[in-house]
Amino acid sequence: MKNQLLIAFFLTFFATSQHFLLKAQQQNPLSKKVQSGDEQGLEIPDNIKLQQDKDAIRDAFKGWWTESMKTHDERIAWFKEARFGCFIHWGVWAPVGNEWNGTGGLGYSEHLMRARKIPLPEYREKLVATFNPVDFNAEEWIKAAKDAGMKYFIVTAKHHDGFAMFPSEAYPYDIRLTKFRRDPMRELRAAATKYGIKFGFYYSHAFDWEHPDAPGNDWDYENPGGDKLLHGANWWENYPEFLPNAEKYVNEKSIPQVKELIRKYHPDILWFDTPHKLPLYLNLKILKAIRETDPNLPVNGRLAKMQNQNFGDYINTGDRAAFLRPTPGIWEVIPTTNESYGYNKYDKNYKTPKYFVRLLTSAAAKGGNMLLNVGPMGNGKWDTTDVNILNNIGNWMKTNGESIYGTDRSPLSIQSWGEVTQKGNTLYLHVFQWPGIGKLVVGGLNAKVEKAVLMADPQKKSLNCSLLNNRELVITLPKMAPDSLNSVIKLTYSGSLKTDSVRLLSSNQPNQLLVFDASLHGDGFNYGDGKPNSEFVGNWKNKDQYLSWDFRLNEPAEFLVTLKYNTEKMDDKGQILLELDGKKYPVNYKPVLPKGDPVKRLFNPSEFITIGQIKISAGSHQLKLTPGEYQGAQIMRPLSVTLTP
Repeated sequence: MKNQLLIAFFLTFFATSQHFLLKAQQQNPLSKKVQSGDEQGLEIPDNIKLQQDKDAIRDAFKGWWTESMKTHDERIAWFKEARFGCFIHWGVWAPVGNEWNGTGGLGYSEHLMRARKIPLPEYREKLVATFNPVDFNAEEWIKAAKDAGMKYFIVTAKHHDGFAMFPSEAYPYDIRLTKFRRDPMRELRAAATKYGIKFGFYYSHAFDWEHPDAPGNDWDYENPGGDKLLHGANWWENYPEFLPNAEKYVNEKSIPQVKELIRKYHPDILWFDTPHKLPLYLNLKILKAIRETDPNLPVNGRLAKMQNQNFGDYINTGDRAAFLRPTPGIWEVIPTTNESYGYNKYDKNYKTPKYFVRLLTSAAAKGGNMLLNVGPMGNGKWDTTDVNILNNIGNWMKTNGESIYGTDRSPLSIQSWGEVTQKGNTLYLHVFQWPGIGKLVVGGLNAKVEKAVLMADPQKKSLNCSLLNNRELVITLPKMAPDSLNSVIKLTYSGSLKTDSVRLLSSNQPNQLLVFDASLHGDGFNYGDGKPNSEFVGNWKNKDQYLSWDFRLNEPAEFLVTLKYNTEKMDDKGQILLELDGKKYPVNYKPVLPKGDPVKRLFNPSEFITIGQIKISAGSHQLKLTPGEYQGAQIMRPLSVTLTP
């Protein structure tokens, strides 16, 4: 009976609060049938079983959360405009650079305590007490971010090790226990104000390896929420006896320190992580405390969420995503310069400035932000590689920043040559693949062009534009790209913008059909988290599940068709079918085996299958991947189909 009353309450309340709930669902990719990739491994459970969770949800929807959503647009306005921010992971772990007792390696250096199972007394003696970043200069950090074109700055006030990088009267396991004795958070806050950058904190609210009642530390305390998975991933369902402990931690440390950060430093934004370590009602309790302390403070999407609802102001991708799905609402991708967020002297897997400029562009074109992480060294300086990466991004932003800041997502279909952002009656065409034929075809764009110029051209000479078939815009370009990172064309139009939602394929450049851009048919699919070789669709098990892409060609062409894929298990093998224009092409696949030393391997492996040369006529088409017979846990996990002329 209680469940029936609860359902009736939600149905009645949802009907009267549709505007605010719809807004929140648009911000949340989990509102779709397809589930998102993980955020550090786990999701809030689909079925809410804990009575405390049900009560907290009722309280949120009935009152404080719904009320807070009335000012959501005002609260988040600056964030949407900013588009580009700086993430800093810095703590007492930084001086050793992921080395412990003479052994180093890849991985997240900020997880050193957990990864090496360092007892708390030893961690305090060898890392906390000795921490002394004598070269730390807050203005140097903030100015580096500003010069890179970053508009906001978020730094770890407390990470999972439970140590506060600020003097905390609420819970004094903090910076005063080190040799440093200064308050780096206050110095950074002051520098951010001086240079006009929004400033905020990362705070690990749910995962804390110091507090004896917090989830996570299973080597000192045998607590749930750690690597041993004591009492299961959703420990509160199997071990409710620990709930008073978790409540004690939240009431004694988490909430008091979060309120302290707000009152002492007046941040512009708060960033949280790993909500799956706590039951939902405690996550919501923390969010409610924030709203009561400062109702105008934006909060990210990793504080409180359930399957079909995110209670934050915007959502985040998984860690280090390299491929981005079309995502409704307001969202943020969080790459890092190498593959660790904290400083790791063993990790030399740095990406290039081109990589980040294009990832930032792709995020903006899909309506998102990019929060780029740097892990400062233990002496307080940034690694020179990080400095060089940001300097090069900054040089590009000085010329092209207007094509990123304050822009909206692309109104056009996917373009084979790059991405599109929009601001009012101006389109910014971000050309990643410069056309060798000197003609850029903008698929599905019919508009009255007032002017088109290359942003890298100091003289801003007008480019010649013409219409093709009343459906495509053709722009005449110089033979050489003016910018190797991303050449931007600023195109201003008047009147209405006529577009075609069906993607135009190029007959002279490769066309990559990502499964992240495919239409998914049938229930049960899930997405990978977007890391390299994890831009897949998985859980493909049923005959009624298939993927499709609609496209068109202006002229007949012949393409070499290849498929990129991987498999979940070592015994997954079988056959799928690539279907095009009524013809079926069998594609046999085998397990994709991991390559190299697993300790050094950062990403899933992948393989390519050559399907063959296929002639395609002019006109509209649909390409499908459909299931065949298979063995193992599931059908292959496709990543992309490439059509190369």
